[in-house]
Amino acid sequence: MKDHFSSLLFGGSWINTVLELTLLAAPFFAMMILGKDSPMLNVQGSMPLMEVAIFYVVCSLVRRVYNAYLEAVYFSFPSLRTQPPREHLLKRKKDLMGRDEHQLALLDSHDRWTMVSQFVLNFGLYYALAGFYPAACNHDDDDGSGNEQPSQQSLQERFIRLVLNHYVMSFGMYWAHRSLHVVPWLWEHVHSIHHWAKHPLSRNTYEDHWLDNFFNAIVGHAYAQILVPLDNPTFWFSRIFRILESLEKHSGVSCGFNIAYTMQQWMPFAQMPHHHDWHHEGYKGSNYTFSSLGGLWDCIFGTRKGGRFKANHGKAATREDVNGTFAVGKGSKHWSNGFHPLAPLVALTLLVGWKLKNSM
Repeated sequence: MKDHFSSLLFGGSWINTVLELTLLAAPFFAMMILGKDSPMLNVQGSMPLMEVAIFYVVCSLVRRVYNAYLEAVYFSFPSLRTQPPREHLLKRKKDLMGRDEHQLALLDSHDRWTMVSQFVLNFGLYYALAGFYPAACNHDDDDGSGNEQPSQQSLQERFIRLVLNHYVMSFGMYWAHRSLHVVPWLWEHVHSIHHWAKHPLSRNTYEDHWLDNFFNAIVGHAYAQILVPLDNPTFWFSRIFRILESLEKHSGVSCGFNIAYTMQQWMPFAQMPHHHDWHHEGYKGSNYTFSSLGGLWDCIFGTRKGGRFKANHGKAATREDVNGTFAVGKGSKHWSNGFHPLAPLVALTLLVGWKLKNSM
């Protein structure tokens, strides 16, 4: 049993842990050498590099602590699990999620490439797109620099932008995820790696092919922030909320302990962890329940399934689960099967390009 677990707060690979700490420390070292207010390091109209660096340290800590919380819930409350304990028995030197030693070694390599590629993407966006990381609102009319300051948004505007941003993000990630299942090459060489986990736990969340994580970050978070930009505090909330949601989706428990999913359960066609858990059980046949937030796109495009909502006595069952109204339209003849799954991503990319061109 011991061989199948890493620490809840630290990864099982010291190399990966050191690499993550090095990448997190890199911007701080740059500021120590050039100064935290150096114009070479800071982008006008964006949050200071110091805040960006702190932001990613906070995100890393949230991922680790919340993973520990969710796995503590999983092992402390077996009755809340979406899959029965017998499904998790160790067999043929496999871990609790169903991966063998060779698969775990390959995932270890992809973890390293994910960290490096995400670092390049995150700081590449900072320097390539001024304002992508929104600066905090200055309440003074003039900060003395002569630069235009971002205006403060009302709570109503922040809420509307947050919901729209998340649905845009979910739209991009829906079609990316669906493409990863439907397009044979993408499934075989990229996404099938993530589905080695038949019984996901929260630590499984980011264990993907590094390209999977890289392009999801682009068509999800990046495109959403460009099309529906959030202000500084909403940006912070959105990213941390998404970390909680992603970890919960793979947590193996579907109940009130899921903070992010409980907060969004009121939304139309809300999607809970038991839906995604069922998605993992199906392996290649799991061509359903692709949405990351809300679940709306699965219902519109006919790919919604109820999942194991009865497994834990319906602790987190949604209205649609209970009533059996899983999708607006279903089946192989659904209208969304009439075009290539990458087509919406191409259209979304063109829209992002158009907005960037007009904002220059």
